[in-house]
Amino acid sequence: MKPPIRILIVDDHAMVRFAISQAIQRHSDLTLVGEAENGKNAVALYRKLLPDVVTMDFKLPDRDGDEVIAEIRAEFPEARIVLISIFENAESIFRATKAGAIAYVSKAAKVSEIIQAIRRVATGKPYFSEGLEEKLANRHAQENLTPRELEVLKLVASGLSNKEIVAALHISLSSVKLHLQNIFAKLGVQDRTQATAAALQRGIVRLGE
Repeated sequence: MKPPIRILIVDDHAMVRFAISQAIQRHSDLTLVGEAENGKNAVALYRKLLPDVVTMDFKLPDRDGDEVIAEIRAEFPEARIVLISIFENAESIFRATKAGAIAYVSKAAKVSEIIQAIRRVATGKPYFSEGLEEKLANRHAQENLTPRELEVLKLVASGLSNKEIVAALHISLSSVKLHLQNIFAKLGVQDRTQATAAALQRGIVRLGE
């Protein structure tokens, strides 16, 4: 029989810690080894307890969760962390995963989903609440665009032709075409219309900016 998954809860709200701990106690394959209410204590307890999985809030009293994750992962690269947050925007998800979280769960999720995420992360598999993985993918696409490509994409979305983009950015027509080829490849689209639709849908550009 496998030993239970050892869990450290990090959240500054006592009610949240209580809810997660109560859920953990209902499952024989899980066990709670510690609780921390801020980033400093989280790092100290991780060093002391070496849990299998950490559940962590994004906003802590002394610093943000992604900073705590980065500190823990710098010392313990194998650390497996589930970020639980009310923030579901692409930037927060990106920051958390860049720091080393391999799961991101909405605080609006049921406790049963948090348990599911813990089990997946314990095996080294990622987990994201519904819709959040797509937001992360869109954020990565935006990051991969160079500043010039982003400029070109914004002008394309505004309806400018290649020649008008040449005049606006003071670059050659061949440069515009090359930028468009790179943009299409990075966004996974075939033409200007699809690029515009993808950019607007993913929030990479906004009309009127």
